[in-house]
Amino acid sequence: MRYLILALFFVTAIKANGQVQNEIDKQVWKPFIEAYNRHRSEEFLALHSKDLIRSPRDAKQVLNWEQYLKETKASDKQDIEEKIKRVLELRFTERLDNSIQAIEVGVYKSTYQFANGTSQVFYGRFHVALKKEKGFWKIVVDTDSSENNTIGEKDFLAAKPMK
Repeated sequence: MRYLILALFFVTAIKANGQVQNEIDKQVWKPFIEAYNRHRSEEFLALHSKDLIRSPRDAKQVLNWEQYLKETKASDKQDIEEKIKRVLELRFTERLDNSIQAIEVGVYKSTYQFANGTSQVFYGRFHVALKKEKGFWKIVVDTDSSENNTIGEKDFLAAKPMK
């Protein structure tokens, strides 16, 4: 009987964990990718908490929400003017959550397609902390790094895609 109760506990915990991840994917990651790919700065930053700590570690920066919005708008404007298209893909190596907080770790692949027909691919590892604010998941901490350009396609393919 004891083993049955333990088994039911673990099955319930795994199922609840999957439901939170699905909710995060729907509320954060899918709109995040779409807004990023379409150069929609305001929509992109709306997925982040106003208490955001953003750190692109390769650039050795730490930004708040307002600074990140300013940089994102400038980057989006430049990409639109130069007719640069981008495709962001995310995969996950670790997803931890409870009903109001989450830690997501993974690998991103960002492909830039330039107006002259060439393209360039960038990879990096991301670490993100999320929390529920007024019933919606928001990104509170967002860091990423290429880890001295050691992250690549192999790492990306080894991580798990969203369901």
